[in-house]
Order: sequence, then C-alpha cells, then structure tokens
Amino acid sequence: MLEVTAQMFIQTVGNLVRANLTWMISDRAGEYRGRGKKYRGESAPAMASSFMKWLVDPRRNFLAAVHKKSMDKRLRKYGIRLDDMYDPMEDLDIKEALNRLPREIVDARNQRLKRAMDLSMKHEYLPEELQAVQTPFRSYLQDMFALVKKERAEREALGALPLYQRTIP
Repeated sequence: MLEVTAQMFIQTVGNLVRANLTWMISDRAGEYRGRGKKYRGESAPAMASSFMKWLVDPRRNFLAAVHKKSMDKRLRKYGIRLDDMYDPMEDLDIKEALNRLPREIVDARNQRLKRAMDLSMKHEYLPEELQAVQTPFRSYLQDMFALVKKERAEREALGALPLYQRTIP
C-alpha cells in the first residue's frame, strides 16, 4: 500500500510541476508576481528544475527511494532493465540510438523483452536465483541517447536537415 501511495504522490507532484503550476513553489521563493516573471531570488523554471531534481533523487527523498525500490523489484521479476522500457516506435531518437548500438547489445535487449513477455503471458516470474543476478538500473542506452539528442539539437540550431528520417509510421 505504501508503494502505491508513494508512486501516486510522485506522479501527482510531477504532473503539477510539469503543468507549470507555480503556486506550489511560490511559498518557498516568495511572492508570485505573474506568469513568466521572476520570483524573489530565482526564476520559476530554475526552481521547478531544482524541485524536480530533489523529488526524483532517491538519496534525498524518501518517496523516491521507495519508488526506486519497487521499480527494482518489478523489473527483477521479469529480468528486464529500465532502458528496455523505451519504445523505439514512440521516439525516433531512441530508434536512432538503438541503431547505433552494437548488435550484441540490441540482441540481448530483444531477448530480455521476449523473456519478459513470455513470463507475463504465463503469469510467472523469474526464479529467485535469477532475480538476484539481474541489474535493472545498469544503463546501456542513455549515453548513446544523449549523443543523438545533442546531435539533433545541434543540427536544428544550425538549420540543417535531420540526419535520419523523422516521420512517425
């Protein structure tokens, strides 16, 4: 029950911050002077950014630690990593990052996803000894994804055409 409550709290607060509801942080920064203007001390986006960093950091926020622990448990049950959850059909930058990765890494990703779908359909979990050796937060995609995003931003800033076709199928 605590895990569900923590997840709902984190999602709700994240949605409120993303929706630019600045009244949440106005008490901390001083009075609100209007949309797009500065608070006393720092700008609203900077405060929202620092608040979000605090909110999702498991070392500083208890609820984030609870959420990370529950995510770790759920990912281990099926033997997948957090980076496996990114959908290449939804984000073309992810698709490009996966295309740039070595074939062995992509094949291992596909095997993990197939195993997870198979276990899910059978309503089973990995055996405990296999769950113990899983590494759900070991990243293999984030470095390449950051590089692709950086290249795309640089090309857009220069006004060049995209490196890869950016159409959603």
